Amino acid sequence: MDNSDILILKGGEILDLLGGQEPAVIAAVQMAYEAHRREQSSLPPSTFLRFPDSQRNRIIALPAYLGGESGGAGIKWVSSFPENVGQGMNRASAVVILNSPRTGLPYLIAEGSIISAKRTAASAALAARTLHTGREVTEFGVIGCGVINFEIVRFVLSVFPGIKTLFLHDLSAARADLFGDLCERTFSGVAAKAVKDVHTLLRAASLISIATTVIEPYISDFSGVVPGSTVLHISLRDLAPEIILNFDNVVDDIDHVCRAQTSVHLAEQRTGSRGFIRCTLADVTMGTQPARMDSDSIVIFSPFGLGVLDIAVSKLVYDLALKNGKGTVVESFLPDAWGQKT
Repeated sequence: MDNSDILILKGGEILDLLGGQEPAVIAAVQMAYEAHRREQSSLPPSTFLRFPDSQRNRIIALPAYLGGESGGAGIKWVSSFPENVGQGMNRASAVVILNSPRTGLPYLIAEGSIISAKRTAASAALAARTLHTGREVTEFGVIGCGVINFEIVRFVLSVFPGIKTLFLHDLSAARADLFGDLCERTFSGVAAKAVKDVHTLLRAASLISIATTVIEPYISDFSGVVPGSTVLHISLRDLAPEIILNFDNVVDDIDHVCRAQTSVHLAEQRTGSRGFIRCTLADVTMGTQPARMDSDSIVIFSPFGLGVLDIAVSKLVYDLALKNGKGTVVESFLPDAWGQKT
């Protein structure tokens, strides 16, 4: 590709490129977390575009720079419109743009919702593998039966292949049934069981993923949670602040997660401090902090969703596309340099 060219990657092409690439995606996410922890990144706060007449809908801009050979610069522009689901459309849609950190020139425009789902799932799987150590995992609990948790199931199965039973909960019983059927057809040897109550699910498995579209906490009781459990709090706003304050908290980035009325942010507002956050996930993967305080502690992983992950996974997709001849190259997408026109 010439400097003025740009590669366009569609959703179907990205799905093909990332098929069976779960270990590579998890490795890219771990690299991004650790580079960010070493301050080899630039990560401005995400910008939330909200709509006065609908607080559930939002579009978020996540700009980021990630240093290193597998890094780059760019932005993800991702929307979340939950009511789309009832109209037969996806809740989330996104576009990722990558720029050269050397020249600033854009070189990739990619469908971003798949990249976003994969990087979120890889982050959850990395946290599960890192924090839920020394345990045989045969059950996995899922709260919220949508695209994100489906990808999380895929990635968690890649690190815990011994999982045989999925316990599912969703406000829509029909959606839980559909999710379970799709899981059983997609993932060999896995049985799915829907449960009607959140607290029944919290008692059923020691590894749990929460990925919903709620905007206010609704879980305030962890009394039935199995000692030694790991809760992947992906949607960030499900747990009451008293839950956050009473258990072992690991996050992706302390500054970023303490904003936008997340459960962690509400806990900070209640106490006036961030002392209840033990460490970041990169602190554990890099060996500077233990996986958990003790074998019976309940660990909550709250990832805000860092733009550096989108950069890392998008760069992986770009490299795979060039290697496999995927995508559409638009030649001379950028104008000629000023003064060089003939």
